[in-house]
Amino acid sequence: MKIVFYGRDTEVFADGLSGLLSEPAKIALLPDVLAGASERDVFATADVVVANRFATSTPSPHGLKLLHVPAAGFDAIDMKAVPAGAVVCNSFGHEQAIAEFVMAALLARAVPLADADARLRRGDWAYWAGAPERAHAELSDMTLGLFGFGHIGQAIAARAKAFDMTVVVANRSAMPVSPLVDRTFALGDLAFWSAADAIVVSLPLTEGTRSIVGKTEFAAMRPDAAILNVGRGPVIDEEALYDALRGGRIGGAVIDTWYRYPSRNEPNVLPASLPFHELPNLVMTPHMSGWTRGTIRRRRELIARNVNHLAAGEPLENVVRPALA
Repeated sequence: MKIVFYGRDTEVFADGLSGLLSEPAKIALLPDVLAGASERDVFATADVVVANRFATSTPSPHGLKLLHVPAAGFDAIDMKAVPAGAVVCNSFGHEQAIAEFVMAALLARAVPLADADARLRRGDWAYWAGAPERAHAELSDMTLGLFGFGHIGQAIAARAKAFDMTVVVANRSAMPVSPLVDRTFALGDLAFWSAADAIVVSLPLTEGTRSIVGKTEFAAMRPDAAILNVGRGPVIDEEALYDALRGGRIGGAVIDTWYRYPSRNEPNVLPASLPFHELPNLVMTPHMSGWTRGTIRRRRELIARNVNHLAAGEPLENVVRPALA
């Protein structure tokens, strides 16, 4: 079996893959741009391609059996360009890491360790126990809103409940009763936005979710509430988010997914067209929440399992498009 890892962002999953396979395979690493005829020929003869992008300009491997996206999002895959005989699968395994990121962000807002340290180094005992005005918050007193309850939302809810938080959820589909959830809302119910002290957005980007969080939702939020985005940047309207933060309409934000990303021509680009980097009530991170050694290991193991399933004629995991022919 010929397995091609297409693009620099997939190479990390190739390391150690051969040791997880049930049968020997030829593994090739190809760059983002297929420059020569030999590289294009290797791609065109692949049985399995691991890639985060696939377009009509990509050489068509007519014998392709599996296109494995090593990420959850597959919006850069042109399904019409993928050969009809190929199954398309995606990857999760990042929900554990993202849930830890969210809890770390929430704890940082509630427990001011960094500020307490900085102040005490100056002789300022600002948080010293004994006076009510020096007390800090607890997560157990807070309500967490989850805008979306897929793999990520469920992992966050489990950890929030370990901190005795109240958890409310707005989801696209009806939800079964869960011990992790105290109250549910329809996705378009504005009451959800006023029900939480912090809201985590984890929806994928589709035409139906683009800019689904905008001025109306921010106007409904509690004035001291925070919003966290670990889904896709454009799910939150960029201008509405900036205006809500700049005007102090909401208490703050932690944004990990953005509107602009680095490219070969602009490797150090700012992550938005608006000057979010000037706002003091915002924590900015570079789409790092799900990128851990554990995520890499779990995704590599999933890719290997699916290659083994394919070799054995067994059903594949995480199918987002079955073979059409």
